[in-house]
Amino acid sequence: MSWRESKSSTQRGYGYKWQQARKTFLQVNPLCCMCKQDGRIEAATVVDHIEPHRGDRKLFWDRKNWQPLCKTHHDSTKAKEEARGVVIGGDVTGQPLDPDSHWYK
Repeated sequence: MSWRESKSSTQRGYGYKWQQARKTFLQVNPLCCMCKQDGRIEAATVVDHIEPHRGDRKLFWDRKNWQPLCKTHHDSTKAKEEARGVVIGGDVTGQPLDPDSHWYK
């Protein structure tokens, strides 16, 4: 069982303080950054931790580690990227978003 499965969302840090920080962050950053890379405009509804914090409180609260995402990108693309360890997709010109792509070698 992972640390995530053994604790409630509040125990993992997603309580009142997080909800307030999330609300403020989304007011300042209202658009999904992944949709923007795809040339689309979509409202962000999730504050994503760019680097998974896995219980690290310092990383959890580091605002430089936050990005605004729509629910679709958070639940699909971001989850796949974390599982595979690569950035999925391409920009509007078709160039891969992953800086380590073999196309850049």
